[in-house]
Amino acid sequence: MTRSDINAEKRRQVMGRSIKLGHCVCNPKLPCPCPTFKEKDTCLCAGEHVPADPAAPAARLTEHVRSAGCSGKISQKDLHAVLSRLPKIDDPRVLVGLSTGDDAGVYELTPDLLLVQTVDVFTPVVDDPFTFGRIAACNSLSDVYAMGGRPLTALSIVGFPIHVLPGTALSEILRGGMSVLQEAGATLLGGHSLDDEEVKAGFAVTGLVKREQLAANSGARPGDALILTKPLGTGIITLATQLGRASDAARAAAAASMTTLNKSAAEIMVRHGAHACTDVTGFGLLGHLARVVRESGVTAEIRADALPLLPDVLGLAAAGVFSGANERNAEYSADITDIESGVPAPLRALLFDAQTSGGLLIALPADRAEAALAEMRAAGLAQAALIGRITEASDGQIRVA
Repeated sequence: MTRSDINAEKRRQVMGRSIKLGHCVCNPKLPCPCPTFKEKDTCLCAGEHVPADPAAPAARLTEHVRSAGCSGKISQKDLHAVLSRLPKIDDPRVLVGLSTGDDAGVYELTPDLLLVQTVDVFTPVVDDPFTFGRIAACNSLSDVYAMGGRPLTALSIVGFPIHVLPGTALSEILRGGMSVLQEAGATLLGGHSLDDEEVKAGFAVTGLVKREQLAANSGARPGDALILTKPLGTGIITLATQLGRASDAARAAAAASMTTLNKSAAEIMVRHGAHACTDVTGFGLLGHLARVVRESGVTAEIRADALPLLPDVLGLAAAGVFSGANERNAEYSADITDIESGVPAPLRALLFDAQTSGGLLIALPADRAEAALAEMRAAGLAQAALIGRITEASDGQIRVA
């Protein structure tokens, strides 16, 4: 029996089952024969593939998502409600777990050495598959760096419409991620994939941190300086790109920021004795800071005019180009946040903009801040900035002036 005969027999068996069921065996929403079979003479359920059209334009990944990047996160308010229903974990070796909403979990291996574990998955914020893979890896690794840790291994997690987009695009996503893992000194061990209508990619990352170098979100102290290592505005530029309103310069700057590892920033903050850290992603600057001040029991003061920003974002924000994630993020921290009336509306939008692969927000001794900033800028983090301070002990408050 030839390969052609085998394939024809497999198609006959699969379609026979579908017709008996009254619908496609893979998708109960579709009849059998489905539109793809009628139009392309191809049975996807039998493992056949629609031949790629060499004249077709390159696939745009962002056309296959609903919410781009970390703006697609479940809101902090909703997530808190879900997690509050779960049983408490009673294990003395769990040093950082569900209760504090930190960037990664921390588990004691020995009295001096701690295991750091995290996972992050999101949808494309750019159309180029290789660049998207790099951003996904940077974003996933960032949670380990935010704890002061060093990543060791990773597992990939992808959702991909394999019968709609070319498999070469998925290869490029994974290749881009692997290039960043190599840069970080981490190794990809394997992964998991889903045939999904929406493109998604990310990594589960395992790392190590010495106990004395752990920078949890509960360690901020009165007198600490607050440093932000990357500019804000990736959420706004991502939405502007989807709307066709982002300039080439803004897109390039956002991509460069999102593909920059937080590795050097983390190494520098550890050398300068950071007390606390969080990476700024989907919950926005104030959403992530809110968790820090609550867990640390302190008040933070932010200088709005000191915030580093990506190109064009103030103008875009003034035009209303920011996603619904802004309202969700603002709602979470509203009861503890006081923003002075003189802070312009576009800057207010940047405070809650959902970042993808954002920078580290670091609380460290004030007398080490300038030296740490100088090292960061020398390492290529040109927009790292001192944006505020921790002023006093409290029940967790934020002031923006």
